Amino acid sequence: MATSSQYNFNPPLGSLTLAAFSRIGIRRTELLSEHMENAYFELNLMQADWGADGILWWTVELVSVPLSVGVATYQTDPKVVSLLDIYINNGSYNRLIWPFSRTDYASLANPTQQGFPTVYWWDRLIQPTITLWEVPDASATYTMNYYAYTQMQDAVPKQGGNANIPYFWLDAYVADLAHRLARHHAPALEQQRKADRDIAYGNACKQVENTAIFISPGLSGYFRNQ
Repeated sequence: MATSSQYNFNPPLGSLTLAAFSRIGIRRTELLSEHMENAYFELNLMQADWGADGILWWTVELVSVPLSVGVATYQTDPKVVSLLDIYINNGSYNRLIWPFSRTDYASLANPTQQGFPTVYWWDRLIQPTITLWEVPDASATYTMNYYAYTQMQDAVPKQGGNANIPYFWLDAYVADLAHRLARHHAPALEQQRKADRDIAYGNACKQVENTAIFISPGLSGYFRNQ
């Protein structure tokens, strides 16, 4: 059996957009500037919706931040959607630290207490920040490392680039865009395109890290005692 021996299928974003229009009965020769402008907005709104819906594993980045003695708060990139694992390295070993809330932080008797950080508060502002407790002390050179789940790169169909998605998400991308474009240009097909979208998106979401999950109760104190 002769096969292609190729793994290069990655159509440009413009081609994915044309495929979405085709699914709602609009041929490429019928497209106007209005169609493409709607596609541009819906593509980026769709990506924002995907980002809010769950972790898109291909957008996860490892960030390293040197910590300073007596400095509790550090800025994070505004494109960060969520923080995953955070661990502190003291030059000798790593220690995983845990999130706590604004209320937890406000209830601290001594928020400026220095030591090896054990917990963090992520303040989700337009310019988000991470605040550590305990505040880094002078006993070691600390580095904060964290996995950040970031937003997808902007979709810009007219520049000939590709969508910021892996192979397994191509069909979901086209199906979701077709559903959104049906709202503008083919309302009678919206529910059918939604059903197609739900199937394709559900299949794509099955592509996750294949690891076991272990759940055990915490039996020790929440904070490290000095």
